[in-house]
Amino acid sequence: MAEANLDPVFQIQRVYLKDVSLEQPNSPEILLNPEQPAVDIQLGVDATPVAEGLFEVSVTATVQTKIGDKTVFLVEAKQAGIFEIRNIPADQMGAILGIACPQIVYPYLRGNVADVIQRGGFPPVHMAEINFQAMYEQQQAQAAAAAPAAPQIIV
Repeated sequence: MAEANLDPVFQIQRVYLKDVSLEQPNSPEILLNPEQPAVDIQLGVDATPVAEGLFEVSVTATVQTKIGDKTVFLVEAKQAGIFEIRNIPADQMGAILGIACPQIVYPYLRGNVADVIQRGGFPPVHMAEINFQAMYEQQQAQAAAAAPAAPQIIV
């Protein structure tokens, strides 16, 4: 009788651009404004089970530039990856899905966002490196602080 292989498995199955959009709602007038636009970048990470041992992890970026209250451009992009993850202790899965996988996907997202912005006729916006471990730990601390305290039983 063959024994089941219980070695830990962590493999990238595929990395892909799931969604991207570029909007320039105030063109062409806003393009003639010589002011430097303010840039706002928001990031999000999501992990979803796809099948037994397979997970889709996506990193989403929203990059918006404004001059005053008028949008110069808005880019929304979602880069995803499918990862095979098996035989990993349950207490380590959150960190793998929230740190290791996004670290693999994020460089592709950065490149695609910079490319879309440049192809839209703008100087590229270079998104900074992200410390996904610090981001994950901050999210865990916020979740712990938001959770109600367990009632204490005094005997």
